[in-house]
Amino acid sequence: MSRRKRAQKREILPDPKYHDKMIAKFINQMMVCGKKSLSEKKFYKTLELIEKKANDDPLNIFKKAVGNVKPKVEVKSRRIGGSTYQVPIEVKSDRQQTLAFRWIINFARKRHEKTIEEKLAAELLAAYNNEGASIKKREEVWRMAESNKAFAHFRF
Repeated sequence: MSRRKRAQKREILPDPKYHDKMIAKFINQMMVCGKKSLSEKKFYKTLELIEKKANDDPLNIFKKAVGNVKPKVEVKSRRIGGSTYQVPIEVKSDRQQTLAFRWIINFARKRHEKTIEEKLAAELLAAYNNEGASIKKREEVWRMAESNKAFAHFRF
């Protein structure tokens, strides 16, 4: 990490089908070995599966699921006087979105359905209904921050 100046944020172009930047960021996060077109195909197939299962607008389900998974607080390690404290801090909005994407994708990959499209659709529907592994992870992070509330005065 450079000490001189902040890295510039790159402008991400919206995805070609829905013209949404949030979807483009999710597709980029899903991507493995630089194969973006494959990632796009799998994500759009996932949205089709969600539409069949839920009989609702898949974009709304996707956005609500990501919104449900976003963490409000997290803990960061802070070394003070020879001991390390877990200090709870509020999470910035772009980091909230990144963490939500990461958790949804990682827990979808660990599911036991056959294809990645089915796994991702199941995880997104579970997150939409406030259940599943990614919601459990958000609750775990919140509980960790809640239990370390006593160290909030070490915030930087």
